[in-house]
Amino acid sequence: MDVIITGYGRMGREIEKILLERGHRIVSRVDSGGYGDELRVSKESLEAAEGVIEFALPSGLEDNTALYAEYGLKAVVGTTSWADKKETVLAPFKQSSGACLYGSNFSIGAHLFFRMSAAASRMINKIEEYDVMLTEYHHNKKVDAPSGTALTAAQLVVENLDRKKEILPGNPPGAIKPEQLHVASVRGGHIPGIHTLTMDSPADTLEITHSARNRGGFALGAVMALEWLSADENRKGIFTVEDFISDLLD
Repeated sequence: MDVIITGYGRMGREIEKILLERGHRIVSRVDSGGYGDELRVSKESLEAAEGVIEFALPSGLEDNTALYAEYGLKAVVGTTSWADKKETVLAPFKQSSGACLYGSNFSIGAHLFFRMSAAASRMINKIEEYDVMLTEYHHNKKVDAPSGTALTAAQLVVENLDRKKEILPGNPPGAIKPEQLHVASVRGGHIPGIHTLTMDSPADTLEITHSARNRGGFALGAVMALEWLSADENRKGIFTVEDFISDLLD
């Protein structure tokens, strides 16, 4: 497949590596900061490409997706922080021969962690001796806390464990309420990301942990998502990463 990479930072470079390893070709590396081949995606690149993977800043996303849809491309969008522009970002694909698949986490391992967290919560739902908590570790440059991955897992716990009604992030003073699910964040060093669901009773402790070694898992998931999107000519319109993961795991 001929692919445009939009956003040529560390994630973009990892995506390029995996695309080439899997036999795909790079049409252009688009980066508004000047680190790629083009500052903005060109007509020539759009005409030459079949697909695009975007992990760029959200400021140019509306213009980009309009172009991807116009040229009928298969687009995977891993850019975050654009929920307030969701309608205008995705609208062009409603009447396009192309397709857009978007999500905040493309790691296959992270999605396995989500499913295990939900399943474990259902399993202990009637065993009140077990309390549940979530912890996450990330490098000291990460801005958001808790991470999106931690919040997704926490929401799945709340949905599947009746006694937990509320997500409690951070480190508030005093004891937590029984219905609160504590989500603690630690920042330091160079840790790509560690997420642990802990189930603790007076008798024992069980843990489910996803530990990312690098960005490779996220980049591989994005490339696989583009391959999935392109594998079926009837996949047109708008999809989420959960659509891809469900087809992969179910």
